[in-house]
Amino acid sequence: MYDVTSSKAEEFINHEEIIETIQFAEENKHNRGLIEQIIQKAHNYKGLTHKEALLLLECDIEELNQKIYALAKEIKQRIYGERIVMFAPLYLSNYCVNGCVYCPYHLKNKTIRRKKLTQEEIRSEVIALQDMGHKRLALETGEDPVNNPIEYVLESIKTIYDIKHKNGEIRRVNVNIAATSVENYRKLKEAGIGTYILFQETYHKENYEMLHPTGPKHDYAYHTEAMDRAMEGGIDDVGIGVLFGLNRYKYDFTGLLMHAEHLEAAKGVGPHTISVPRIRPADDVNPEDYKDAISDELFEKIVAVIRIAVPYAGMIISTRESRSTREKVLALGVSQISGGSKTSVGGYAKEESEEENSSQFEVSDTRTLDEVVNWLLGLGYIPSFCTACYREGRTGDRFMQLAKSGQIANCCQPNALMTLNEYLEDYASEDTKVKGNQVIQEQVNHIQNEKVKDITRKHLEEMKQGKRDFRF
Repeated sequence: MYDVTSSKAEEFINHEEIIETIQFAEENKHNRGLIEQIIQKAHNYKGLTHKEALLLLECDIEELNQKIYALAKEIKQRIYGERIVMFAPLYLSNYCVNGCVYCPYHLKNKTIRRKKLTQEEIRSEVIALQDMGHKRLALETGEDPVNNPIEYVLESIKTIYDIKHKNGEIRRVNVNIAATSVENYRKLKEAGIGTYILFQETYHKENYEMLHPTGPKHDYAYHTEAMDRAMEGGIDDVGIGVLFGLNRYKYDFTGLLMHAEHLEAAKGVGPHTISVPRIRPADDVNPEDYKDAISDELFEKIVAVIRIAVPYAGMIISTRESRSTREKVLALGVSQISGGSKTSVGGYAKEESEEENSSQFEVSDTRTLDEVVNWLLGLGYIPSFCTACYREGRTGDRFMQLAKSGQIANCCQPNALMTLNEYLEDYASEDTKVKGNQVIQEQVNHIQNEKVKDITRKHLEEMKQGKRDFRF
Protein backbone atom coordinates (compact mmCIF):
# COMPACT_ATOMS: atom_id res chain seq x y z
CA MET A 1 0.00 0.00 0.00
CA TYR A 2 1.29 3.44 -0.92
CA ASP A 3 2.15 5.53 2.12
CA VAL A 4 0.32 8.84 1.78
CA THR A 5 1.74 11.78 3.75
CA SER A 6 0.91 15.47 3.78
CA SER A 7 4.13 16.93 2.38
CA LYS A 8 3.92 19.78 -0.11
CA ALA A 9 5.74 17.60 -2.66
CA GLU A 10 2.93 15.05 -2.63
CA GLU A 11 0.39 17.75 -3.30
CA PHE A 12 1.92 18.69 -6.66
CA ILE A 13 3.22 15.18 -7.44
CA ASN A 14 -0.02 13.47 -6.55
CA HIS A 15 0.19 9.67 -6.59
CA GLU A 16 -3.52 9.06 -7.14
CA GLU A 17 -3.61 11.56 -10.01
CA ILE A 18 -0.66 9.81 -11.68
CA ILE A 19 -2.34 6.41 -11.37
CA GLU A 20 -5.56 7.83 -12.82
CA THR A 21 -3.58 9.41 -15.69
CA ILE A 22 -1.88 6.11 -16.50
CA GLN A 23 -5.26 4.35 -16.50
CA PHE A 24 -6.77 7.06 -18.72
CA ALA A 25 -3.93 6.72 -21.25
CA GLU A 26 -4.25 2.94 -21.30
CA GLU A 27 -8.01 3.12 -21.89
CA ASN A 28 -7.73 5.73 -24.67
CA LYS A 29 -4.55 4.80 -26.54
CA HIS A 30 -6.70 3.62 -29.49
CA ASN A 31 -9.07 6.62 -29.32
CA ARG A 32 -8.30 8.24 -32.67
CA GLY A 33 -10.67 11.17 -32.26
CA LEU A 34 -9.35 12.20 -28.86
CA ILE A 35 -5.70 11.81 -29.88
CA GLU A 36 -6.21 13.85 -33.04
CA GLN A 37 -7.89 16.55 -30.94
CA ILE A 38 -4.86 16.71 -28.63
CA ILE A 39 -2.45 16.84 -31.56
CA GLN A 40 -4.44 19.69 -33.07
CA LYS A 41 -4.37 21.56 -29.74
CA ALA A 42 -0.58 21.14 -29.55
CA HIS A 43 -0.20 23.00 -32.85
CA ASN A 44 -0.75 26.27 -30.96
CA TYR A 45 2.72 25.75 -29.39
CA LYS A 46 1.39 26.35 -25.87
CA GLY A 47 2.04 22.87 -24.53
CA LEU A 48 -0.12 20.11 -23.09
CA THR A 49 -1.23 18.87 -19.70
CA HIS A 50 0.46 15.80 -18.23
CA LYS A 51 -2.70 13.81 -18.94
CA GLU A 52 -2.79 14.80 -22.61
CA ALA A 53 0.95 14.19 -23.01
CA LEU A 54 0.85 10.68 -21.56
CA LEU A 55 -1.96 9.77 -23.95
CA LEU A 56 0.22 10.87 -26.88
CA LEU A 57 3.10 8.83 -25.47
CA GLU A 58 0.87 5.75 -25.18
CA CYS A 59 -0.81 6.26 -28.57
CA ASP A 60 -0.89 2.91 -30.38
CA ILE A 61 -1.93 4.16 -33.82
CA GLU A 62 1.05 4.31 -36.18
CA GLU A 63 -0.39 6.99 -38.47
CA LEU A 64 -0.93 9.29 -35.48
CA ASN A 65 2.49 8.48 -34.06
CA GLN A 66 4.03 9.81 -37.25
CA LYS A 67 2.04 13.03 -36.76
CA ILE A 68 3.38 13.25 -33.22
CA TYR A 69 6.98 12.97 -34.41
CA ALA A 70 6.35 15.51 -37.18
CA LEU A 71 4.84 17.97 -34.69
CA ALA A 72 7.79 17.59 -32.30
CA LYS A 73 10.18 18.42 -35.14
CA GLU A 74 8.04 21.41 -36.15
CA ILE A 75 8.00 22.82 -32.60
CA LYS A 76 11.73 22.25 -32.15
CA GLN A 77 12.46 24.09 -35.39
CA ARG A 78 10.10 26.98 -34.65
CA ILE A 79 11.52 27.77 -31.22
CA TYR A 80 15.15 26.64 -31.39
CA GLY A 81 15.83 26.56 -35.11
CA GLU A 82 19.15 24.91 -35.93
CA ARG A 83 20.86 26.07 -32.72
CA ILE A 84 22.37 23.45 -30.41
CA VAL A 85 23.92 24.70 -27.16
CA MET A 86 27.24 23.09 -26.19
CA PHE A 87 28.43 22.36 -22.65
CA ALA A 88 30.63 20.02 -20.61
CA PRO A 89 30.27 18.57 -17.11
CA LEU A 90 33.02 19.25 -14.56
CA TYR A 91 33.19 16.79 -11.67
CA LEU A 92 34.70 18.37 -8.54
CA SER A 93 34.39 15.49 -6.07
CA ASN A 94 32.91 12.01 -5.81
CA TYR A 95 32.82 11.93 -2.02
CA CYS A 96 29.21 11.20 -1.03
CA VAL A 97 27.34 10.22 2.13
CA ASN A 98 24.22 8.92 0.37
CA GLY A 99 23.36 5.29 -0.26
CA CYS A 100 21.81 5.62 -3.75
CA VAL A 101 21.85 2.06 -5.10
CA TYR A 102 22.14 3.07 -8.79
CA CYS A 103 25.12 5.42 -8.38
CA PRO A 104 28.75 4.30 -7.86
CA TYR A 105 29.33 7.29 -5.58
CA HIS A 106 27.25 5.61 -2.84
CA LEU A 107 28.89 5.51 0.57
CA LYS A 108 29.37 1.74 0.76
CA ASN A 109 31.21 1.44 -2.58
CA LYS A 110 34.80 0.59 -1.65
CA THR A 111 36.09 -0.02 -5.18
CA ILE A 112 35.72 3.45 -6.65
CA ARG A 113 38.61 5.83 -6.13
CA ARG A 114 37.50 8.77 -3.99
CA LYS A 115 38.85 12.10 -5.12
CA LYS A 116 38.28 15.81 -4.55
CA LEU A 117 39.88 18.49 -6.68
CA THR A 118 41.97 21.22 -5.11
CA GLN A 119 41.55 24.74 -6.47
CA GLU A 120 44.80 24.32 -8.39
CA GLU A 121 43.52 21.07 -9.91
CA ILE A 122 40.30 22.86 -10.83
CA ARG A 123 42.42 25.42 -12.66
CA SER A 124 44.08 22.63 -14.64
CA GLU A 125 40.69 21.11 -15.51
CA VAL A 126 39.24 24.45 -16.59
CA ILE A 127 42.26 25.31 -18.73
CA ALA A 128 41.95 21.92 -20.44
CA LEU A 129 38.26 22.64 -21.10
CA GLN A 130 39.05 26.14 -22.35
CA ASP A 131 41.66 24.70 -24.71
CA MET A 132 38.88 22.60 -26.23
CA GLY A 133 36.72 25.70 -26.72
CA HIS A 134 34.12 25.24 -23.99
CA LYS A 135 32.41 28.32 -22.54
CA ARG A 136 29.67 26.70 -20.43
CA LEU A 137 30.15 24.12 -17.67
CA ALA A 138 27.83 22.02 -15.52
CA LEU A 139 29.37 21.63 -12.07
CA GLU A 140 28.89 18.19 -10.47
CA THR A 141 29.72 16.89 -7.01
CA GLY A 142 28.59 14.22 -4.58
CA GLU A 143 26.72 15.16 -1.40
CA ASP A 144 29.11 15.31 1.53
CA PRO A 145 28.83 18.20 4.02
CA VAL A 146 32.39 17.60 5.27
CA ASN A 147 34.27 17.11 1.98
CA ASN A 148 31.98 19.13 -0.31
CA PRO A 149 30.43 21.93 1.78
CA ILE A 150 28.73 24.85 0.05
CA GLU A 151 31.83 26.97 0.76
CA TYR A 152 33.91 24.59 -1.39
CA VAL A 153 31.42 24.85 -4.25
CA LEU A 154 31.35 28.66 -4.02
CA GLU A 155 35.15 28.87 -3.94
CA SER A 156 35.31 26.57 -6.96
CA ILE A 157 32.87 28.73 -8.91
CA LYS A 158 34.97 31.81 -8.20
CA THR A 159 38.11 29.97 -9.31
CA ILE A 160 36.45 28.93 -12.57
CA TYR A 161 35.23 32.43 -13.42
CA ASP A 162 38.62 33.96 -12.62
CA ILE A 163 40.57 31.81 -15.10
CA LYS A 164 41.41 33.57 -18.37
CA HIS A 165 43.63 31.39 -20.55
CA LYS A 166 44.65 32.58 -24.03
CA ASN A 167 41.31 33.49 -25.62
CA GLY A 168 39.41 31.12 -23.34
CA GLU A 169 37.07 31.84 -20.47
CA ILE A 170 34.12 30.05 -18.89
CA ARG A 171 31.24 32.46 -19.24
CA ARG A 172 28.61 30.50 -17.35
CA VAL A 173 28.67 27.83 -14.67
CA ASN A 174 25.52 25.80 -14.23
CA VAL A 175 25.35 23.80 -11.01
CA ASN A 176 24.11 20.26 -10.35
CA ILE A 177 24.53 19.66 -6.62
CA ALA A 178 22.36 18.11 -3.93
CA ALA A 179 19.19 19.73 -2.63
CA THR A 180 20.04 22.44 -0.13
CA SER A 181 18.62 25.37 1.84
CA VAL A 182 17.18 28.67 0.62
CA GLU A 183 20.18 30.42 2.17
CA ASN A 184 22.61 28.29 0.17
CA TYR A 185 20.65 28.85 -3.02
CA ARG A 186 20.97 32.60 -2.41
CA LYS A 187 24.73 32.13 -2.12
CA LEU A 188 24.81 30.24 -5.43
CA LYS A 189 22.79 33.01 -7.07
CA GLU A 190 25.20 35.64 -5.73
CA ALA A 191 28.11 33.57 -7.08
CA GLY A 192 26.71 34.08 -10.58
CA ILE A 193 25.52 30.60 -11.51
CA GLY A 194 23.36 30.04 -14.56
CA THR A 195 20.87 27.20 -14.13
CA TYR A 196 20.46 25.12 -11.00
CA ILE A 197 19.94 21.50 -12.07
CA LEU A 198 18.68 18.63 -9.93
CA PHE A 199 17.30 15.31 -11.12
CA GLN A 200 14.42 13.82 -9.19
CA GLU A 201 15.61 10.32 -10.28
CA THR A 202 12.07 8.95 -9.75
CA TYR A 203 8.85 10.61 -8.62
CA HIS A 204 7.43 7.42 -7.09
CA LYS A 205 7.88 8.09 -3.37
CA GLU A 206 8.00 4.48 -2.22
CA ASN A 207 10.51 3.47 -4.90
CA TYR A 208 12.46 6.68 -4.34
CA GLU A 209 12.97 5.83 -0.69
CA MET A 210 14.05 2.27 -1.52
CA LEU A 211 16.54 3.52 -4.11
CA HIS A 212 17.90 6.05 -1.59
CA PRO A 213 17.94 3.98 1.61
CA THR A 214 20.40 6.11 3.57
CA GLY A 215 21.74 9.66 3.66
CA PRO A 216 20.12 13.10 3.29
CA LYS A 217 18.80 12.21 -0.16
CA HIS A 218 16.45 9.67 1.44
CA ASP A 219 14.13 12.59 2.29
CA TYR A 220 11.73 12.56 -0.67
CA ALA A 221 9.95 15.79 0.21
CA TYR A 222 13.12 17.81 0.80
CA HIS A 223 14.56 16.64 -2.51
CA THR A 224 11.37 17.14 -4.54
CA GLU A 225 10.76 20.63 -3.14
CA ALA A 226 14.32 21.79 -3.91
CA MET A 227 13.29 23.83 -6.95
CA ASP A 228 10.76 25.79 -4.89
CA ARG A 229 13.52 26.70 -2.42
CA ALA A 230 15.95 27.52 -5.25
CA MET A 231 13.45 29.94 -6.75
CA GLU A 232 12.75 31.42 -3.33
CA GLY A 233 16.50 31.98 -3.09
CA GLY A 234 16.47 33.99 -6.32
CA ILE A 235 17.48 31.34 -8.86
CA ASP A 236 14.89 31.68 -11.61
CA ASP A 237 16.42 29.22 -14.09
CA VAL A 238 16.08 25.65 -12.83
CA GLY A 239 16.50 22.32 -14.59
CA ILE A 240 14.59 19.13 -13.76
CA GLY A 241 14.86 15.54 -14.92
CA VAL A 242 14.42 11.87 -14.08
CA LEU A 243 16.71 8.88 -14.56
CA PHE A 244 14.67 6.71 -16.89
CA GLY A 245 14.96 3.03 -16.03
CA LEU A 246 14.77 3.37 -12.25
CA ASN A 247 10.99 3.14 -12.22
CA ARG A 248 8.05 2.65 -14.60
CA TYR A 249 8.47 5.22 -17.37
CA LYS A 250 4.76 6.12 -17.43
CA TYR A 251 4.86 7.16 -13.79
CA ASP A 252 8.06 9.20 -14.01
CA PHE A 253 7.10 10.81 -17.32
CA THR A 254 3.83 11.98 -15.76
CA GLY A 255 5.55 13.12 -12.56
CA LEU A 256 8.11 15.10 -14.55
CA LEU A 257 5.39 17.05 -16.36
CA MET A 258 3.43 17.56 -13.15
CA HIS A 259 6.58 19.09 -11.65
CA ALA A 260 6.88 21.44 -14.64
CA GLU A 261 3.21 22.41 -14.25
CA HIS A 262 3.72 23.09 -10.54
CA LEU A 263 6.66 25.42 -11.14
CA GLU A 264 4.69 27.32 -13.77
CA ALA A 265 1.68 27.67 -11.47
CA ALA A 266 3.52 28.37 -8.21
CA LYS A 267 6.47 30.43 -9.46
CA GLY A 268 5.20 31.87 -12.71
CA VAL A 269 7.86 30.14 -14.81
CA GLY A 270 8.43 26.52 -15.70
CA PRO A 271 11.74 24.68 -15.89
CA HIS A 272 14.45 26.26 -18.02
CA THR A 273 15.71 22.78 -18.92
CA ILE A 274 14.55 19.18 -18.77
CA SER A 275 17.14 16.38 -18.82
CA VAL A 276 16.42 12.86 -20.04
CA PRO A 277 19.21 10.53 -18.84
CA ARG A 278 18.87 6.73 -18.90
CA ILE A 279 20.48 4.25 -16.53
CA ARG A 280 24.02 3.43 -17.68
CA PRO A 281 26.76 0.95 -16.67
CA ALA A 282 29.07 2.22 -13.93
CA ASP A 283 31.38 0.94 -11.24
CA ASP A 284 29.28 -1.26 -8.89
CA VAL A 285 26.15 -0.68 -11.03
CA ASN A 286 24.66 -3.09 -13.59
CA PRO A 287 21.79 -1.66 -15.69
CA GLU A 288 20.46 -5.19 -16.23
CA ASP A 289 19.41 -5.13 -12.59
CA TYR A 290 16.78 -2.52 -13.49
CA LYS A 291 13.77 -4.16 -15.14
CA ASP A 292 12.23 -0.80 -16.08
CA ALA A 293 15.01 0.19 -18.53
CA ILE A 294 13.53 1.67 -21.70
CA SER A 295 14.26 0.92 -25.37
CA ASP A 296 15.77 3.38 -27.86
CA GLU A 297 12.44 3.60 -29.67
CA LEU A 298 10.53 4.48 -26.51
CA PHE A 299 13.24 6.92 -25.47
CA GLU A 300 12.88 8.78 -28.77
CA LYS A 301 9.13 9.06 -28.33
CA ILE A 302 9.55 10.34 -24.77
CA VAL A 303 11.79 13.13 -26.09
CA ALA A 304 9.28 13.97 -28.83
CA VAL A 305 6.31 14.20 -26.48
CA ILE A 306 8.21 16.25 -23.88
CA ARG A 307 9.06 18.72 -26.64
CA ILE A 308 5.36 18.97 -27.53
CA ALA A 309 4.19 19.18 -23.91
CA VAL A 310 6.76 21.75 -22.71
CA PRO A 311 7.72 23.63 -25.90
CA TYR A 312 9.85 26.34 -24.30
CA ALA A 313 12.04 24.26 -21.99
CA GLY A 314 15.50 23.42 -23.24
CA MET A 315 16.09 19.68 -23.40
CA ILE A 316 19.47 18.20 -22.47
CA ILE A 317 21.11 14.96 -23.54
CA SER A 318 24.54 13.90 -22.34
CA THR A 319 27.25 11.56 -23.57
CA ARG A 320 25.45 8.76 -21.74
CA GLU A 321 23.80 8.22 -25.12
CA SER A 322 25.43 6.99 -28.31
CA ARG A 323 26.08 9.09 -31.40
CA SER A 324 23.19 7.47 -33.28
CA THR A 325 20.69 8.01 -30.47
CA ARG A 326 21.78 11.62 -30.01
CA GLU A 327 21.38 12.27 -33.71
CA LYS A 328 17.78 11.01 -33.67
CA VAL A 329 16.65 13.00 -30.63
CA LEU A 330 18.29 16.24 -31.77
CA ALA A 331 15.63 16.52 -34.45
CA LEU A 332 12.83 15.56 -32.06
CA GLY A 333 13.48 18.05 -29.29
CA VAL A 334 16.94 18.11 -27.73
CA SER A 335 18.51 21.59 -27.72
CA GLN A 336 21.61 21.15 -25.53
CA ILE A 337 24.30 18.47 -25.71
CA SER A 338 27.66 17.85 -24.12
CA GLY A 339 30.84 17.26 -26.09
CA GLY A 340 34.24 15.81 -25.19
CA SER A 341 32.84 14.95 -21.75
CA LYS A 342 34.60 13.21 -18.87
CA THR A 343 32.61 11.90 -15.90
CA SER A 344 35.66 11.29 -13.73
CA VAL A 345 37.10 13.68 -11.16
CA GLY A 346 40.10 15.31 -12.82
CA GLY A 347 39.58 13.56 -16.15
CA TYR A 348 40.20 16.48 -18.50
CA ALA A 349 43.73 17.40 -17.46
CA LYS A 350 44.88 13.81 -17.01
CA GLU A 351 43.70 10.50 -18.44
CA GLU A 352 42.80 7.95 -15.77
CA SER A 353 43.72 4.29 -15.76
CA GLU A 354 41.13 1.63 -14.92
CA GLU A 355 42.72 1.26 -11.50
CA GLU A 356 42.19 4.97 -10.81
CA ASN A 357 38.58 5.01 -11.95
CA SER A 358 36.53 7.80 -10.34
CA SER A 359 33.81 8.05 -13.00
CA GLN A 360 30.11 8.31 -12.25
CA PHE A 361 29.06 6.37 -15.37
CA GLU A 362 30.40 5.10 -18.68
CA VAL A 363 30.40 7.53 -21.60
CA SER A 364 28.89 6.21 -24.83
CA ASP A 365 29.83 9.11 -27.10
CA THR A 366 33.60 9.46 -26.64
CA ARG A 367 34.26 11.95 -29.45
CA THR A 368 36.19 15.16 -28.88
CA LEU A 369 34.40 18.50 -28.81
CA ASP A 370 35.73 19.34 -32.27
CA GLU A 371 34.44 16.03 -33.63
CA VAL A 372 31.01 16.72 -32.14
CA VAL A 373 30.96 20.27 -33.55
CA ASN A 374 32.02 18.95 -36.97
CA TRP A 375 29.28 16.32 -36.84
CA LEU A 376 26.61 18.90 -35.89
CA LEU A 377 27.68 21.18 -38.73
CA GLY A 378 27.43 18.28 -41.14
CA LEU A 379 23.86 17.68 -39.97
CA GLY A 380 22.96 21.33 -40.62
CA TYR A 381 22.95 22.50 -36.99
CA ILE A 382 24.58 25.60 -35.49
CA PRO A 383 26.71 24.64 -32.47
CA SER A 384 26.26 27.54 -30.04
CA PHE A 385 28.60 28.55 -27.22
CA CYS A 386 26.47 31.55 -26.29
CA THR A 387 25.81 32.51 -22.65
CA ALA A 388 24.54 36.04 -23.26
CA CYS A 389 21.05 35.49 -21.83
CA TYR A 390 22.48 34.82 -18.37
CA ARG A 391 24.78 37.82 -18.51
CA GLU A 392 22.09 40.16 -19.84
CA GLY A 393 19.46 39.08 -17.32
CA ARG A 394 17.28 37.21 -19.79
CA THR A 395 16.42 34.48 -17.31
CA GLY A 396 13.27 33.11 -15.72
CA ASP A 397 10.08 34.76 -16.91
CA ARG A 398 12.01 37.24 -19.08
CA PHE A 399 13.50 34.41 -21.10
CA MET A 400 10.17 32.59 -21.28
CA GLN A 401 8.37 35.71 -22.55
CA LEU A 402 10.82 35.92 -25.44
CA ALA A 403 10.58 32.20 -26.13
CA LYS A 404 6.78 32.08 -26.02
CA SER A 405 6.50 35.10 -28.32
CA GLY A 406 8.94 33.57 -30.80
CA GLN A 407 11.33 36.51 -30.38
CA ILE A 408 14.14 34.57 -28.73
CA ALA A 409 15.69 33.82 -32.12
CA ASN A 410 16.43 37.54 -32.53
CA CYS A 411 18.82 37.20 -29.59
CA CYS A 412 20.00 33.62 -30.00
CA GLN A 413 20.58 33.38 -33.73
CA PRO A 414 23.19 36.18 -34.00
CA ASN A 415 24.92 35.06 -30.82
CA ALA A 416 25.01 31.43 -31.92
CA LEU A 417 26.69 32.48 -35.15
CA MET A 418 29.14 34.80 -33.40
CA THR A 419 30.20 32.25 -30.81
CA LEU A 420 30.51 29.58 -33.49
CA ASN A 421 32.73 31.97 -35.44
CA GLU A 422 34.80 32.50 -32.29
CA TYR A 423 35.18 28.75 -31.84
CA LEU A 424 36.22 28.30 -35.46
CA GLU A 425 38.90 30.98 -35.22
CA ASP A 426 40.39 29.82 -31.94
CA TYR A 427 39.95 26.06 -31.65
CA ALA A 428 38.57 24.27 -34.70
CA SER A 429 40.35 21.82 -36.98
CA GLU A 430 40.69 22.85 -40.62
CA ASP A 431 37.81 20.66 -41.78
CA THR A 432 35.55 22.03 -39.05
CA LYS A 433 36.52 25.60 -40.02
CA VAL A 434 35.51 24.99 -43.63
CA LYS A 435 32.16 23.49 -42.65
CA GLY A 436 31.52 26.12 -40.01
CA ASN A 437 32.26 29.11 -42.22
CA GLN A 438 29.96 27.69 -44.88
CA VAL A 439 27.15 27.27 -42.34
CA ILE A 440 27.64 30.81 -41.02
CA GLN A 441 27.48 32.30 -44.50
CA GLU A 442 24.38 30.29 -45.37
CA GLN A 443 22.65 31.35 -42.15
CA VAL A 444 23.44 35.03 -42.62
CA ASN A 445 22.11 34.87 -46.17
CA HIS A 446 18.86 33.27 -45.02
CA ILE A 447 17.99 35.55 -42.12
CA GLN A 448 14.83 37.29 -43.25
CA ASN A 449 14.69 40.14 -40.77
CA GLU A 450 16.97 42.85 -42.22
CA LYS A 451 17.64 44.39 -38.82
CA VAL A 452 18.80 41.08 -37.41
CA LYS A 453 20.82 40.47 -40.57
CA ASP A 454 22.61 43.81 -40.19
CA ILE A 455 23.33 43.15 -36.52
CA THR A 456 24.64 39.69 -37.30
CA ARG A 457 26.94 40.91 -40.05
CA LYS A 458 28.16 43.82 -37.91
CA HIS A 459 29.09 41.58 -35.03
CA LEU A 460 30.60 38.89 -37.23
CA GLU A 461 32.81 41.61 -38.69
CA GLU A 462 33.78 42.70 -35.18
CA MET A 463 34.59 39.09 -34.39
CA LYS A 464 36.93 38.94 -37.36
CA GLN A 465 38.65 42.09 -36.11
CA GLY A 466 39.28 40.45 -32.75
CA LYS A 467 36.56 42.31 -30.86
CA ARG A 468 34.63 40.09 -28.45
CA ASP A 469 31.73 42.20 -27.27
CA PHE A 470 28.53 40.17 -26.92
CA ARG A 471 25.79 42.68 -26.26
CA PHE A 472 22.64 40.68 -26.98
